[in-house]
Amino acid sequence: MSIAIPQLPKGTRDFYPEAQRIQNYIFDTWRKTAEEFAYEEYEGPMFEHLELYTGKSGEEIVSQLYNFVDKGDREIALRPEMTPTLARLVIQKARELKKPFKWFSMPRLFRYEKAQKGRLREFFQLNMDIIGTESIYAEADLMAAIATMLRKFGLKDGEFAIGVSSRKLLATYLDEIGAPNPAQVYPALDRRLKIGPEAFAKALADAGLTDLQVKLLDDFMSCKSFEEVRHSINEALKLIQDGKIPNRILDGSEIGTLAENAHKALQEIVELFATLEAAGYGECVNLDLSIVRGLAYYTGIVFEVFDKGKSMRAIAGGGRYDSLTEKLGGDRIPGVGFGMGDVVLADLLREHNLLPSPKQSVDFYIASFTNDMKKVFEAAQIFRAGGKTVSHPLASMKMGKQLDQANYQGAKIVVYVDGDKAAAGEFEYKDLRDGTMHVGNVEAIKAAL
Repeated sequence: MSIAIPQLPKGTRDFYPEAQRIQNYIFDTWRKTAEEFAYEEYEGPMFEHLELYTGKSGEEIVSQLYNFVDKGDREIALRPEMTPTLARLVIQKARELKKPFKWFSMPRLFRYEKAQKGRLREFFQLNMDIIGTESIYAEADLMAAIATMLRKFGLKDGEFAIGVSSRKLLATYLDEIGAPNPAQVYPALDRRLKIGPEAFAKALADAGLTDLQVKLLDDFMSCKSFEEVRHSINEALKLIQDGKIPNRILDGSEIGTLAENAHKALQEIVELFATLEAAGYGECVNLDLSIVRGLAYYTGIVFEVFDKGKSMRAIAGGGRYDSLTEKLGGDRIPGVGFGMGDVVLADLLREHNLLPSPKQSVDFYIASFTNDMKKVFEAAQIFRAGGKTVSHPLASMKMGKQLDQANYQGAKIVVYVDGDKAAAGEFEYKDLRDGTMHVGNVEAIKAAL
């Protein structure tokens, strides 16, 4: 009777050493950049109580989760994102944490959804968040970190763009044009570029918008400059004044309040862009009001990062969530953050030939003509001092096989522990990078790297 070969679960990945080296390169760049921007690393459990996610997103979120009932009859879910865990951590120690603070994490996440290019059921994600300030400069800090990170990966400014929008600006505009049921409108707006103009118009009509409101909203979301946004806002205000928007009858004071709210929300984005321009990131950001972000907890600036031409899924996305801790039962504590997944990022870097070689590389390989393993282990320990990487044979083998192993492991230098041309305190060694033979002491050999 044959035994079935174990299969990899759908939507997951195995990381053999070569693949893990690529992962480590991504992780190292994420961590190094976050730490350069003075973010502190944190972690949480890989599973949480199910109510942490349903309390944030509603019962419909359950279909996207890996959830189960544990042996204590508790409803548990593997974490699909990190923000609810972060919110829980903040709520639990709200009065002890000195604000504002900047944290990052690189969790393994799980989502039960269709596995496809750029989206898996198990993945890693960099999360960077700033908690405890409503200042627009928090968004600027996060976007500067994103741009710096992508530059470190080797991408040029023209090869990616951080598209910026504002839920606050959108909310004020929806209020301005008298759109009913904003909660029903947001999901349609989030799908606008994916479903086509006819389906978009129908979705908005189903949410109760008139043809005029649909046109105004579509024009607004198509704006590509601050001047166009101002014109769109003022055009809607004029329509209200002229009584051309049905059931939208307001006096001068009410219209003035709408105008003030809209222009104040727009000014936030203007200040954000000016700050990033001054810091040298002006080419990395653009106004993109088509970005809505589907999650209901966003309250202000929202943003997504795409490759040039948007040929892939978003590389990263996030925004401001000033009410999330309050929604989960704590005090209102403002926050803003983003997530960057490893799957799309790796695809993008691979497309641009920016991933490092997955082959192993070590500094030294210790070899022995006589298979004197005691000398091999002794020398290996000496050469490992100072953080050098060292490999050696683990059984007696001919020198040819030892050199084959050294080449396979990407060794730079082979050190012979028992060469007959070396004086006391010295070793013969071969530099595999150019094939030359030398003799020297430990310090001289290390200096040859």
